[in-house]
Amino acid sequence: MTTVKDPERKRALVMRLKRVEGQLRGVQRLIEEGEDCEKIAQQLAAARKALDKSFYSLVGCVIAQGEVPADDVADMLTKFS
Repeated sequence: MTTVKDPERKRALVMRLKRVEGQLRGVQRLIEEGEDCEKIAQQLAAARKALDKSFYSLVGCVIAQGEVPADDVADMLTKFS
């Protein structure tokens, strides 16, 4: 495949993932503190959506770089989404 070459896109993706990491730490804390399951589920859903956005951002980067054939991008989307 290919790697993320654009430094701005790479930085943005890493920053997005760091935010997700923080969200997941928050979920762990909620569980440890015995918070309500609905509150925990809400935060898990938010983290899942943030990961999805990260994934699609990465796919967008792959497309923008133009190094991967469209069929391979489609296969990646099918395989991982």
